[in-house]
Amino acid sequence: MAGEGSGVEKSKRILVTGGSGLVGRAIAKVVSEGEGREDEDWIFLSSRDADLTSAEQTRAVFEKHRPTHVIHLAAMVGGLFRNMKYNLDFWRNNVHINDNVLHCAHELGVQKVVSCLSTCIFPDKTTYPIDETMIHNGPPHSSNFGYSYAKRMIDVQNRAYFQQYGCKFTAVIPTNVFGPHDNFNMEDGHVLPGLIHKAYLAKKEGSSLTVWGSGKPRRQFIYSLDLARLFLWVLREYQEVEPIILSVCEEDEVSIRDAAESIVEAMALKGELVYDGTKSDGQFKKTASNKKLREYLPQFKFTPFKQAMKETCDWFVTNYDTARK
Repeated sequence: MAGEGSGVEKSKRILVTGGSGLVGRAIAKVVSEGEGREDEDWIFLSSRDADLTSAEQTRAVFEKHRPTHVIHLAAMVGGLFRNMKYNLDFWRNNVHINDNVLHCAHELGVQKVVSCLSTCIFPDKTTYPIDETMIHNGPPHSSNFGYSYAKRMIDVQNRAYFQQYGCKFTAVIPTNVFGPHDNFNMEDGHVLPGLIHKAYLAKKEGSSLTVWGSGKPRRQFIYSLDLARLFLWVLREYQEVEPIILSVCEEDEVSIRDAAESIVEAMALKGELVYDGTKSDGQFKKTASNKKLREYLPQFKFTPFKQAMKETCDWFVTNYDTARK
């Protein structure tokens, strides 16, 4: 889906890989609802447009659209349990995707690339809060090392492209993203969308809601629409090659139990909450510092967690038949 034209000359052609996913859809929404600029032409790619693990298909789609700017979101992603099972696949597919996108961006003279990393790339054994300087200070958590190392390599490539060619390739590190258009698969999705789907079914069946694990791990959740607004700022204003963490503040971290209770409230669920302690918790916490973001944008307002949760649950209920699950 390409951007709508007006009489103004479009000096920026912004290609978004992974444009049909959670973050891509959020960017499309904020762009269409007033955050887009007249000199920007937005092109949102999905996996139907090109297989980015293929160098030939990546090159063809770049030559077709000739972007001046790229937001690189496309990745092979999955929840904790799928990651644990397929670490090699996550490594190989993501390395191919990232190398193809950055190589084509360089070869075709793209002015700026903003790639999307993840807080799972940080060292497993570390001090908290984690900041941008600590990415490579030790191995990531063993559960998803394939995905984590592949994502870390984007930062390595960005630095190398800058050192060798002066390219303005950078990356953002969002904390746990949630919102409309997520993957709500209960076996394979991330924690919040999986719980939202389970809560929907529990309400329908009048049963209890089972949460995998103890409910004690803590996470900083960021609403996809807030992240989308921050992506636009990074694309237009952020000049560093060094990555930047995009996160709510440390004090806005919530436990999985708090999140589950917010879902129960948003869904008006009457059944009880049950915690299945036989399931793995993953990392207890991975608190990230948003100090760097706040130095740039001290006034940025994040959507309150409960409001964002209510909007996400409402979206899922309304779009249940077509939502990814």
